[in-house]
Amino acid sequence: MFDKNYDQRLLSWSNFRKSLETSEDPIQDTINFYNNAPTVSIHTDPWTPEMWPTPWELLQENQYCSFTSVLGMCYSLQLTERFSEVPFEIHIIVDRENSATFYLLYVGDIVIERHYEAKIYAGELTKDCEIKKVYCMEKLQ
Repeated sequence: MFDKNYDQRLLSWSNFRKSLETSEDPIQDTINFYNNAPTVSIHTDPWTPEMWPTPWELLQENQYCSFTSVLGMCYSLQLTERFSEVPFEIHIIVDRENSATFYLLYVGDIVIERHYEAKIYAGELTKDCEIKKVYCMEKLQ
């Protein structure tokens, strides 16, 4: 999808979201999907939500940093009927052991972090992680 023009990306993304409705593992499918996105080091300031791209702006810009990949996963899942009633949160955390910042997407009690390449559950996070900020994501229409 990511190597296509904007209109083709819109169609591909719509088809991807439709596939999540019947997927056996929509969370893992979403992780796999965004692991194919073109990456840049920094695209969007995660501390300034009013500057975050909308789903359609993100598709148009087609550049994904660690944070916007998580944002894209959030948008993809939020815009399905299957997850329409599930709460979504984005957490900015710091791993105190190695001073690394991570962006976690909470889909109910499932946690997604792009670099884990798999879902985990909230209780599995290490005690070395300090939550710096939590954003409750509004429902998308």
